[in-house]
Amino acid sequence: MSSLDDALKPQLYERRAQQHYRRRRILESPQGTHVRIDGRSCLSFCSNDYLGMANHPEVVAALRDGATKYGVGSGASHLVCGHSDAHHDLEEALASLTGRPRALLFSSGYMANMGVIAALTNRHDTIFEDRLNHASLLDGALLSRARLQRYAHGSVAQLDAQLSQSTSQRKLVVSDGVFSMDGDLAPLTVLAQTAQQHDAWLMVDDAHGMAVLGPSGAGVCEQLALSLDEVPILVGTLGKGFGTFGAFVAGSETLIEALIQQAHTYIYTTALPPAVAHATRVSLRCLQEEPWRRSHLRELIDLFRSGAAALGLALADSMTPIQPLIVGDSGHALALSEQLLARGILIAAIRPPTVPVGSARLRITLSAEHSEADVTRLLEVLGDVMDEMHGDADSAAAMAGGS
Repeated sequence: MSSLDDALKPQLYERRAQQHYRRRRILESPQGTHVRIDGRSCLSFCSNDYLGMANHPEVVAALRDGATKYGVGSGASHLVCGHSDAHHDLEEALASLTGRPRALLFSSGYMANMGVIAALTNRHDTIFEDRLNHASLLDGALLSRARLQRYAHGSVAQLDAQLSQSTSQRKLVVSDGVFSMDGDLAPLTVLAQTAQQHDAWLMVDDAHGMAVLGPSGAGVCEQLALSLDEVPILVGTLGKGFGTFGAFVAGSETLIEALIQQAHTYIYTTALPPAVAHATRVSLRCLQEEPWRRSHLRELIDLFRSGAAALGLALADSMTPIQPLIVGDSGHALALSEQLLARGILIAAIRPPTVPVGSARLRITLSAEHSEADVTRLLEVLGDVMDEMHGDADSAAAMAGGS
C-alpha cells in the first residue's frame, strides 16, 4: 500500500502542469484598497470588501468594545449557552433589513447553504440548481441526498421543463443572486414565477448582493422588489458587503424555527464570536448612515466599464462590483496577473475548477474605498500590460512564421 504522500503527489504534479496550482499570499496589512502583500505594497482589486467596511474605524472599535464586553469566544453552540444578546440583536436587525420576520445567524456562508438545503430536503426530493452556482450550494444538495438537477446558466426555460417533469413532492430551486465569478444577476423575477407555478420553493444565496444592491442595501431581492412569498429562503453573508464574518438566513417564523431544530451546521458548531456580531451590528448601522458608499461604488463601476470599453477589453456583462476579464487559458491568466503585480496592481487569476475550463479570468472587484484615481490607474496599467502581452505574442508568431 502506498503512503499518503505517494498517493497525493501525482495529483499536485498534475495541477501544476495544468496551471491550476494555487498558493497563498501573505497579507501584511489590514484589508483595504491599498495593501501590503508578500512584502510588496499594492493597489488591490481582488477583495470582496465591496463597501470598504473591513477596516472601517467604527467597526474596528466595535469589535474591540465587543471583545471587552463579551470576551473572545462564544464558548458553546447557540442551543447550549452560546447565544448572546449580541447575536440576537443582530438577527433582529438583519430581519428588519431584509423585510423578513426572522433571521438566523450561521458561522459562515458555506455552513448556511449546506445546513439549509440538507435540513429542508431528503432523498425523496429534487433540487434544481443553476450550473454556475457556488460550490456550497452544490455540496448542500449532495449532503441532502436529494436528486440534483442542474439547468444551464440562467435558463429559466430548461428549469421550467425540469420542474414540469418532476414528480417529487418537495421541489427546491436554488440560485445565487449575484454569481460570484461572473458578476451577473440571476433572472430571479422569472425564477420566482416559475417556481410558484410548479409549487417549488425558491432559495437565493445573495452573498455578493447583500449590503451592496438595493436602495437600502437589502440586496438583490430589494433591488428586484421580490417578496417573502416569492423568495421564501434568503441567504446572506457578512464577510463581503458588511466587512466582518459569518452569514444568516432570513425567512418566515416557521422556516427559522425549523432550521434551529434541523440544520446540523447550526446545531453542532460553536456560535460566532459575539464580538463579531456586535461589530456587524455597527457595520449595518454605518452602512445605513453612509449611503454614499453604494452610490460611489456605482459611479466607479460605470467609470471602469467605460474605460475598459475604450481599451477594447471584453468584460463580462456585469453591473455589480465583480468585473471579470475573461482570458481563457489558465497560463495566460496567471501571466497577466503576475505582470500586473509587477506594476503594483493586485488581481487574482481565477482558474478551473473554480470556473469552467477555457474561461480562466482576472476577477476584478471594485470597492467604495477606491478613488476615481485608483480606477484610472488600473485602466492605464491594464492597457499597458495587455499591449505588451499582445506585442510579445505577435513577435513570437512572426518568428515562428519566419522559421
